[in-house]
Amino acid sequence: MDEFANRPSGPGIHVLAAHPNWRESRVNRVLFQRARAVPGVTVQDLYARYPDFDIDTAAEQAQASNARLLVLLHPIQWYSMPALMKLWLDEVLAYGWAYGPGGTALQGKDIWLVATTGGPESSYHPQGYNRYFFDAFLPPYEQTAALCGMRFLPPLMLHGAHRASPAEVQAHAEVFAQRLASYPDWPEMADLASCPACNVPTTDRPVPHDERLA
Repeated sequence: MDEFANRPSGPGIHVLAAHPNWRESRVNRVLFQRARAVPGVTVQDLYARYPDFDIDTAAEQAQASNARLLVLLHPIQWYSMPALMKLWLDEVLAYGWAYGPGGTALQGKDIWLVATTGGPESSYHPQGYNRYFFDAFLPPYEQTAALCGMRFLPPLMLHGAHRASPAEVQAHAEVFAQRLASYPDWPEMADLASCPACNVPTTDRPVPHDERLA
């Protein structure tokens, strides 16, 4: 889709957007469009760029290393991220680059989850059909950030996206755009903990010729 063509890369804020079917999106599509209009923000549609799932790791690492804030924009699918975004993490956040000895390319940067759920917030409750509060599904995101030495910012969520009214969607998109435009001057920044240190011993990784055995 031409409207979702990738914008030129640059420093500042880099939004990684992943939605397997933009035509059916009620919220992420609007957020994507609003992000593209914010000065200093670059936006990339992963499914448009990599329809064959063949990720250009070097190019993606260059874009990520140039950004101060990496935004993960996607719908929650089976309590996680869409498949292509997970593959992006697998391929791009490499040992020796994003974590482990010498892996400091993202250290000190911020990462922000901006996501939607189809079910309402009330469904993420011990008595709801999702059985857990939504925060219970965040540790994989939080630990990914920690392992890379990044600060995990409080997520921006819209629950019940399937039934959200147009007014609710537009109000949410306005908050998203305002946050992008005002980063890093967010009131809560001063209260957030600094990036954690997660040291991965070389003994916990196989030598290159034995990686096939993992």
